[in-house]
Amino acid sequence: MILVIEDDIMINNLLCKVLSDNGFEVDSAQDGEEGLAKAMDKDYELILLDLMLPKKTGEELLATLRKTKNTPAIVLSAKNEVVNRIELLRIGADDYISKPFDVDEVILRIEAVLRRTGAVKPETELKYKEMRLDKESKRVYLGENELTCTSMEYSILELMLNNPNKVFSKRNLFESITGDEYLADDNTMNVHMSNLRKKIAKITDESYIDTVYGMGYRLSK
Repeated sequence: MILVIEDDIMINNLLCKVLSDNGFEVDSAQDGEEGLAKAMDKDYELILLDLMLPKKTGEELLATLRKTKNTPAIVLSAKNEVVNRIELLRIGADDYISKPFDVDEVILRIEAVLRRTGAVKPETELKYKEMRLDKESKRVYLGENELTCTSMEYSILELMLNNPNKVFSKRNLFESITGDEYLADDNTMNVHMSNLRKKIAKITDESYIDTVYGMGYRLSK
């Protein structure tokens, strides 16, 4: 379960909905004292923590929490706030995200922290419908047939099977896989998706990748 500590009700509700839509259980608090009480009372997988909180600041909350607990924490802060990132890391923050933020980035940062801290145990095999992805051998199978993939195609499928309910924008896919900046006129993802669909269609009539108009791609329902 993830604890969202954010005093802006609209942002709090948005984060809770996005996290819930991505398969996380969520709890929330709207001030520092309530957030600290909840963080001390339960063993959360991760805390999303705003800095400018009423009653107790995010820095104060985190410093107090770290005296007894090592719950992973990602700090949220507006760009115009004076933030010493080194100091945040020193008092125990695991990552930092500036507002306004992209919700896809928030989810990916959360997943990265959870993997790094061991809260999410790595799976050696991913399954979706008749598709099976073996992470150790880097092979993909559709039923009894192997789907021959390039390294990029494999990475796309691995990311999507790890997040079966998520809609991925082309930017999200490209930057998550390559670590490079996405350019708006880059057609790379369209080409890879087209090739993947053609390869899948040679093995099965079942649809595996949907295009969500104006948003990106997701696994077929």
